[in-house]
Amino acid sequence: MTEPNILWITLDSVRSDHTGIDGYTRDTTPEIDRLAADGYGFNNCFAHGKSTLPSSGGILTGSAPSRTTLGITGNSLPDGVTTVAERFAEGGYTTACLSRNSFVSGATGLDRGFDRFQWLASSTITDAGIGTLVKYLFNIREHSAGFTTDTAKHASPYLMNEVAKKWLADFERGDDPFFFYLHYNEPHRPYYPPGKFIDAYTDGLEMSAREAAEFALDFHYNLDEAIATDRKLTQDESDALQAMYDAEIAYTDYMVGRLVDHVESLDLSNTVVVVTGDHGELFGEYGLYAHSYVLMDGVTRVPLVLYGVDSDLAVAEEDIVQHSDVMTTLLAMAGCDADGTIGVDLREESRSMAVSQRGPASFDGLLEHNPEFDTSRFLDGIMTSVRTETHRFERGEDREQLFELPDEETPVDDEQPDVAQALGARLDEWIDEYGEPVGEAKSDEFSGAVRKQLSDLGYLD
Repeated sequence: MTEPNILWITLDSVRSDHTGIDGYTRDTTPEIDRLAADGYGFNNCFAHGKSTLPSSGGILTGSAPSRTTLGITGNSLPDGVTTVAERFAEGGYTTACLSRNSFVSGATGLDRGFDRFQWLASSTITDAGIGTLVKYLFNIREHSAGFTTDTAKHASPYLMNEVAKKWLADFERGDDPFFFYLHYNEPHRPYYPPGKFIDAYTDGLEMSAREAAEFALDFHYNLDEAIATDRKLTQDESDALQAMYDAEIAYTDYMVGRLVDHVESLDLSNTVVVVTGDHGELFGEYGLYAHSYVLMDGVTRVPLVLYGVDSDLAVAEEDIVQHSDVMTTLLAMAGCDADGTIGVDLREESRSMAVSQRGPASFDGLLEHNPEFDTSRFLDGIMTSVRTETHRFERGEDREQLFELPDEETPVDDEQPDVAQALGARLDEWIDEYGEPVGEAKSDEFSGAVRKQLSDLGYLD
């Protein structure tokens, strides 16, 4: 069998239950749903981490976050970790990555193994080419917030697509199969949809679409204060926030559909397409927003679509899967080395539990706004979650706790000690086999450009 081309598209901050493959009431993802209908659409895919760095590290290495240390105790990939791009390159693939997120860049080492890599940010945007930038400016009212100097209001999928199309043309002329990884920053906060989509879900709101977008932007900038003071949103404010989030999902879905259509117009018929989220987002659950502090389903359960795979899979679409499973499967399909990854080959195996991890949480931003904020309800230190079909078991450095789903706020350790003990034992085995660090964690100082983008996204003060 000819080795397939692989196009992997990661969307930032998309929770599964806001997509069509998970039965969402709004039609936010018709393009992704179309791919799922002709392929596989999984609604129980669990990210390896709660945020971009540990999750993307898991995707692009096939290793657990605690092993790579990314987003756990370090922020840069240790030398002893083999990346997925290196595996594909060793197998004869052309490898490329186009990223809009600083956590998927040379700053974290996740560019390792890519023949071609580009990080798109305000400081590097000219690298996209003058012609591409001119096209973007001509379409800026439809595909972004119009002419404004506020970079937080600009969307980038149009720019991503235009650059990607140039690269795909090069791949079409080449002789080798390709592994092309794209990380779209949308719909990550702040939720400020482009003009074409800003009013997609604002019917019934008391505020206008523009007012809703401005509210979402203001909420983004004051997120720590809102959580620390337990700010209660009005129904209209909550509806506005989710309307803007859903509009961002819908716009990005539209652009994903356009890119896949372009791929299918080229002489690249043997191409496998993956579309997923790197993590989810909270909207008031546990008194939280965004994706910090916890490993609840809203943060870890993401959509996953696998399109263009000729093989039958050994898993059903409602089964638990993780990103490393898909990557291990693709490596095996490509005839590349998958030894040492934590995934299973989905053509042959399924899994009974998913493992997600979080590094030590910092509450400094919350305590600045409210010194009395109760941090004791969160687990200390490195936190690991085991998610089965019926339970979530969590372990921090201070304690363990068990939840019977769908309730993720009421521990049932005392009522179900046997379940807690069994899942704790399985976690011990998993850590021994997969979770120990490969080497000393690296924490490099990020450059000014990287720090600026991470600050815009709310990761840094």
